Amino acid sequence: MICDARLQRLVQYLQVLPAGQKRTILIATDAAVGASAVMVTAKLMLPFDHMVALAVLAGILMALVSILLGLDRVKLNAFLHGGILRSLAAAGILALGFGGWLAVTGNSGIAGPSALLFPVLVAFAGLVLSRAVLLRLLLAILEHRHTQTRVLIYGAGTTGAQLAAALQAHETVHVVGFLDDDPSLWGRRVAGLRVHGPAAITALAARHRIDRVLLAMPSLPAAKRLRVSRGLIACGLEVHALPSFAQLAGTGTLCDHLAPISTDDVLGRTELAWDLDRHAGAYRGRTIMVTGAGGSVGAELCRQLLALGPRRLVLFELGEFALYALHRELTALPRADSVDIRPVLGSVTDAACVRDAISDHGIEVILHAAAYKHVPLVETNPLAGLHNNAIGTWVLADAARAAGVSRFILISTDKALRPANMMGASKRLAELVVRDMARRPGRTAFSIVRFGNVMGSSGSVIPLFREQIAAGGPVTLTHDDVTRYFMSLAEAAQLVLLAGAQESVRGGGSGDILALDMGAPIRIRDLAARMVAAAGLTVRDRDNPEGDIEILIIGLRPGEKLQEDALVTPGMMTTPHPKILRAVEPPLPMGEVAGILQALQDAIRAGDADLARLVVDAAVGPRSPAENTAPFRNAHRARG
Repeated sequence: MICDARLQRLVQYLQVLPAGQKRTILIATDAAVGASAVMVTAKLMLPFDHMVALAVLAGILMALVSILLGLDRVKLNAFLHGGILRSLAAAGILALGFGGWLAVTGNSGIAGPSALLFPVLVAFAGLVLSRAVLLRLLLAILEHRHTQTRVLIYGAGTTGAQLAAALQAHETVHVVGFLDDDPSLWGRRVAGLRVHGPAAITALAARHRIDRVLLAMPSLPAAKRLRVSRGLIACGLEVHALPSFAQLAGTGTLCDHLAPISTDDVLGRTELAWDLDRHAGAYRGRTIMVTGAGGSVGAELCRQLLALGPRRLVLFELGEFALYALHRELTALPRADSVDIRPVLGSVTDAACVRDAISDHGIEVILHAAAYKHVPLVETNPLAGLHNNAIGTWVLADAARAAGVSRFILISTDKALRPANMMGASKRLAELVVRDMARRPGRTAFSIVRFGNVMGSSGSVIPLFREQIAAGGPVTLTHDDVTRYFMSLAEAAQLVLLAGAQESVRGGGSGDILALDMGAPIRIRDLAARMVAAAGLTVRDRDNPEGDIEILIIGLRPGEKLQEDALVTPGMMTTPHPKILRAVEPPLPMGEVAGILQALQDAIRAGDADLARLVVDAAVGPRSPAENTAPFRNAHRARG
């Protein structure tokens, strides 16, 4: 207890010492070493008296030399790299001083090479030894004060050896040994530490109380490194990976080892370029509201609208953090200085909130991008999906018509065409609502824009595949032959803006459905294989059992199609833009949509998912509009 208390006081004393006093201690130590070296030399080899005077002179000389060469500024844990040559130079200067003293005192005759070489060796050894003793003392004190982390280094190559050497003098880390996959290294010593096979990890961890394993294999493919990490974590160990030199230099990141996927690679075509400048007049100087502004498409719409110079841009979003992040991003852009950007937190299903947002900000154009888009989630939560996508569109469109908004553009999806799932059906109902609104009296021009999957959006397979590849696989695929239509996020946003501008040129919307020629569908398995290759890895399959990433078929989920219907079909009408076509679809009879919405609201209020599905089937199933009337009325009577 007494020793512990004294040691604690010593630690506290060392901690509060200023740098100048610490340097003084080192200079005094060097002076003592110089004095001792000369005294030992004189005592053993030369018949001198006046040893005290000689020792004092030698100590003063060594102190001055130490200051001159900066020995007092070299840190103890870096002494091997920055202090060895300086110590040798200091010892040489001390010996020359000793030789000069011999000449002055008339003893030059006995100052041969041995009389000068001996103090060099003694002084050099003393300087190095004193630093080693001080470092060991300091480490012992810090070890007593700090709990050391006991680590193993996985990888006994050059990087591992350099890491072990760098950690040798670290006060809070104790390297126990190496692990390596190469059997030829097992049992050998690297950097003074034994190399073990991976199979010994459990025994080593228990025997040496290992806290952490450091992966010193920066050149190993990410998937293999992650497989090693999983095995170590399963043993209850903390695993840290040493970054590559490229990552340390700032040309790579610690967590993203995947090469970017270009638009051309995925689409199989050059990204379509849209001439928005010619149509900027449809948005310049206007007050525009984007619903679902925090989503992928909504946010891109806001970015591109900002460049077109609207007077005011209203960001309408349900998610608080998404709205905060987008508002912060947009207001930081240079072109935001001339645009009044207003964030509005609310839901499109809240009629009062929607009306207030439109009237308070004087909205002239609405781009409706707010929707639940994830097919499996909407399939298992049909009431929430229908309420947000269908009823929310009706609330918003009705408020826009009542307020006299100039243009209303619904952003729809290819899944609304002959829908096979509740998400597609809810968007199809939203289209029916907008087309019905377009036939009512008012000055609002309504239009609908359909497009397929958007690359990189929150619901796209591309972010999912990137995460799965980064985690070492497997990449999950619903079906080996599943295909989808893709477009870039920039294309999707530009199409919506062009469609709205075309409606302005046409002189008013009639609820027409505009669709983009998206080219040929993409086989999702080919997309997954290209992403694996872009990450510098290979697909593990029957032909390549040693590959890195497996592609696992998990089966189509409820509501998913093997192939989506083509948006562009023969018989569609052209528009001023060659890649935008107009779908010709007969509307429902007047008043039919009101009955659908009433029946749907009754089902939602009652929490009756089965009745809601019945309403949806009657509205968007493979029937003619006339055949749809009776089921709706029957469903509504059943609830009444």
